[in-house]
Amino acid sequence: MANGVSRRVAIVCASNNESILRENLMRSPLIAETGIPLHVEWNAPSAATAYNRGLEATDADIVIFAHHDVFLPRGWETVLFARIAELEKKDATWALLGSYGINHSGAHFGPVWSSSIGHIIGRVATEPISVQSFDEHMIVMRRSAGLKFDEKLPGFHLYGTDIVQIARRAERGAYAMALPLIHNDGFKEQLGDDYLQAYRYMKRKWRAELPLVTPVAVISWHGLHLARSRRRNVTSLVARRDMAAPSSADPSVYASLCGWSDLAHESISNGPGDVRAASHKDAR
Repeated sequence: MANGVSRRVAIVCASNNESILRENLMRSPLIAETGIPLHVEWNAPSAATAYNRGLEATDADIVIFAHHDVFLPRGWETVLFARIAELEKKDATWALLGSYGINHSGAHFGPVWSSSIGHIIGRVATEPISVQSFDEHMIVMRRSAGLKFDEKLPGFHLYGTDIVQIARRAERGAYAMALPLIHNDGFKEQLGDDYLQAYRYMKRKWRAELPLVTPVAVISWHGLHLARSRRRNVTSLVARRDMAAPSSADPSVYASLCGWSDLAHESISNGPGDVRAASHKDAR
């Protein structure tokens, strides 16, 4: 790394679709070319279960939890380790880092390309931004922080908010920083029952902390924010469908169109890190 510390990194993914995984995350140069290990948990009952299993199966210092429809542009690891070096100047005991998060005033920070809405989302984070929630498409965890995902949280939603609150309760920092990537996600008409179940769980668990602003809906004790979000999804359906970009497209094309073909050549304040592949416990 730029600060002279070499760290090992691994990627953990929960997937139920080999084709989506192969055409997106596995095409990332970080995985396809550098030998950084990818641990995939197939058909897990929840994201929390999959990611805790991933933590047990790997021993990396830095664990990247990524959706199977994420593409990390060439040079992304250079930016990641530069951001970590920058973050550690502010908070030497940080726990979590995300590419898209919401600060305590409700502002959204990125930038991230989202195919489901057909554009780049989030303000550019020019410094480490302390957040109250993450979008779940990509979360970086520092293993030494000792965090675990809550396996009582059902399904595959809102764990990006839950893990931030877990970190805050443990007095550990969670931050958003500029880590440009492609989220090649498909268009979604409405929030399903699985989202409602996660919302209700979060509402009970974090009642003393409410309201919590998430990338999709505000978690409030009365739940009116969720009802409003669902109504907006109905009234905006046609407009949102027209905005969406094909998730079947080559994600490297989206990266090129965003100007993210090779992030290592972008201007960043810290130099590239020494990225080493972590060993995989299953392979030993």
